[in-house]
Amino acid sequence: MSVITLTTDFGAADWFVGTMKGVIASLAPKTTVLDLTHGLPPGDIRGAAFSLAASHRFFPQGAIHVVVVDPGVGSRRKAIAVRTATAVFVGPDNGVLSWALAKEKLKAIHALENNTRFLQPVSHTFHGRDIFAPVAAYLSRGVPIHEFGPPLKDFIHLPWPEPRVRQGKIEGEVVYIDHFGNAITNLEGGLLRPSSEAACQVHAQHRQVCPVRTHFQAVPPKSPVALLGSSGFLEIALNGGSAKAALGIHVGTRITLQTASPARKFR
Repeated sequence: MSVITLTTDFGAADWFVGTMKGVIASLAPKTTVLDLTHGLPPGDIRGAAFSLAASHRFFPQGAIHVVVVDPGVGSRRKAIAVRTATAVFVGPDNGVLSWALAKEKLKAIHALENNTRFLQPVSHTFHGRDIFAPVAAYLSRGVPIHEFGPPLKDFIHLPWPEPRVRQGKIEGEVVYIDHFGNAITNLEGGLLRPSSEAACQVHAQHRQVCPVRTHFQAVPPKSPVALLGSSGFLEIALNGGSAKAALGIHVGTRITLQTASPARKFR
């Protein structure tokens, strides 16, 4: 079974996502196309990078992951395809693929320059339709990655905000906010030891201390809580509400984790 996933900032109001699916269906009618998300804020490269990194490992071996969050469309930025030991990743070379690729075993990186595999004429504003969708379709049919363009040695890496250990505390930040208003941080699960002493301080509009617990309802309704989310990272949440709205959290908000015992290094 061939699987292509789509991640974009196109939303659902316009024809853009449907058109990409139409291109894939025309070129690879037996391929299954799955939507990862199309609800990202316009141009949110970091949000797309985190979404893909948190989810790609849950798809079948050999899945093709297409990401089109591309503020530089039509410019000199490269379009790339990257083959790893488990999947293929296709998108603009603006860092959007790099967080997912960080823990993958890389096999090949190629620029997408063979225009015989593109729709013609290629639009300056819709490479999702004219480049990325057809490339993914041909890949799903077994066309070798090297046929799409020359090999590259590397791709653009989006900086990951590394946590900092200072005076027995671990400092991190919010990297993603989901639909429910839960704020996902850059603190990985290995640091969390839920106990009566563990707590996380949120440095937002109103400084708030959140106890570290295992689930949302471990605190009273409308109370904040820090817990290990499904992505494997510490999340700041509100039992029955939005932590983003209640605490004034945004991407980049600083948080401090205080644990009952010394923490080990993440990476």
